[in-house]
Amino acid sequence: MQRHLILEDGSVFTGEGFGAPATTFGEIIFDTAMTGYQETITNPIYDGQMIAFGMPVAGANGIHAEANESMQPTIRGMIVHDLAEVSTNRQRRMNLDRFLKQYNIPGLYQVDTRQLIRHLRESGPQRASIVDYADDHAFDQLIATVLTNKQVKNTATPKAYANPGRGRHIVVIDFGLKHGILRMLDDHEANVSVLPYTTSINEILTLDPDGIILSTGPGNPNSLPESVLTLIRVLQTKAPMLGVGLGHELFALANGAALTALPAEYHGMNHPIQEIITQQIFYAMQGRGYVVDDQTINHKKMFVTYRDLVDNSIQGLRHRDYPAFSVQLFADGAPGPTEANVVYSDFFETVEDYVEQHS
Repeated sequence: MQRHLILEDGSVFTGEGFGAPATTFGEIIFDTAMTGYQETITNPIYDGQMIAFGMPVAGANGIHAEANESMQPTIRGMIVHDLAEVSTNRQRRMNLDRFLKQYNIPGLYQVDTRQLIRHLRESGPQRASIVDYADDHAFDQLIATVLTNKQVKNTATPKAYANPGRGRHIVVIDFGLKHGILRMLDDHEANVSVLPYTTSINEILTLDPDGIILSTGPGNPNSLPESVLTLIRVLQTKAPMLGVGLGHELFALANGAALTALPAEYHGMNHPIQEIITQQIFYAMQGRGYVVDDQTINHKKMFVTYRDLVDNSIQGLRHRDYPAFSVQLFADGAPGPTEANVVYSDFFETVEDYVEQHS
């Protein structure tokens, strides 16, 4: 069945529908990764968004539970060039079409995604809708759509839970946690407590963490309350801290830096990153709509550790006075290159040094 993707600037892209036959509205962004569609659509950072994929074919790997980055996807739509209706995954548990139907998410295929992505790269993120008829009524509905900034509240855990291990006790502040972070902590045998971002400072310190992680998450970091920044300012003085993705942006804000919205969001796994101190280069996955403003960094308080070689944007920060640092990139290799996993090794080395010094 033919369906239509309409953008708020009046552009219309027509394709064949798959997934749920639902009408949907949301912000549309594009992803340049050539693999990892399941990890991407289940990543909480895309809550409320539609994703246009640059990969030529999606669906050939089917769906398998171990690739999920959250309990269920919360995207609003998926746009691909071609759809593989038969899974080549040896497990053959579920195909992509059925997976999207299960969560009432519509998709479009046989879309000229090269043209669409080129358009979005030039125009930046826009509101969009997937509809049966691209008529005036559909455009009126789209223009009237109001996108909220409640993605963190929608995706973060409302209650604390444990992911037990026999190693160091790591507290994860959940802003929309992707499961890849928990997998990395499990690789280091960490004893993990995942807490809502609304947890008080005293409640966190009562748990006596050996280290603290500020998780990834969706939405505009400036929409979170000032209490979150106060939380970070206090906790970074109490235990080693690592911020990832949204956690990196909040770490920067808490330490006086400002953020700038990108004209076109960066989503993909092919971004070359350079570590400043060693000059080493590796590729990493990214999903970002904001970047730390170079001009606003207090260099007496923080220094830059990583940069993106495409746009020279800041990809990592470290505090000069406390064992606290952050990275914009996703360092868990889910999906994508695993070279950035060294970030977690650095974090656990910092934790061990800190525990030894304070024991």
